[in-house]
Amino acid sequence: MKREIIITKDGSPTIYLPDLNEHYHSIHGAIQEAKHVFILNGLNEFIHKENIAILEIGFGSGLNALLAAISCIEKEKGTIDYAGIEAFPLSDLEQSKMNYAKLLSFPSSIEIQKKINHSPWNENQVIHSKFHLTKINSKIEEFDLTSDYFDIVFYDAFGPRAQANMWTIELFTKLFNALKENGLFVTYCAKGQVKRDLKAVGFSIESKPGPPGKREMTLAWKRF
Repeated sequence: MKREIIITKDGSPTIYLPDLNEHYHSIHGAIQEAKHVFILNGLNEFIHKENIAILEIGFGSGLNALLAAISCIEKEKGTIDYAGIEAFPLSDLEQSKMNYAKLLSFPSSIEIQKKINHSPWNENQVIHSKFHLTKINSKIEEFDLTSDYFDIVFYDAFGPRAQANMWTIELFTKLFNALKENGLFVTYCAKGQVKRDLKAVGFSIESKPGPPGKREMTLAWKRF
């Protein structure tokens, strides 16, 4: 499938798929969106938890992993065990053009992004003493997940219009089971049917203001 690199409104790059008319990130700002959805309204919900396990669906350019690593390193205590699932990895050339680290103010962001980019697939790697990463080259439907293991799911698949098979009750059930009690499923998507389906499998739904260009986003909690 053809992929094009474009620059979003905050100056950060993203990938555009003409065949699907879909972008990996918001055209209003890739870094801006990722920080708002997955860090501010995802990881920061667990700011007082020392050791956090994150599963990302749609690893893509590695932006969410980079921001999570930086957030963890900035904390005085704690570690992150991060697993990112991606069925169609970027090429080395495409990945080299995702220059997020140069746009961030964190001192070692360039080194961290290089380690993330060069980390081999399907192997656990130490990116930093506080951040361990496993990049998984697989479709989530075909990958077995450990029950009650993850604290957070970063759900960053393409939207239901383009990728309906990624927004099913069956898949939401699989992810619900993979989360610990009080775990969080967080996504940019706020469609009514998605929220109804998440609720149907047992999640408690919370709507939050979305990033620029989007009115709402969704938090889904595994609470009993």
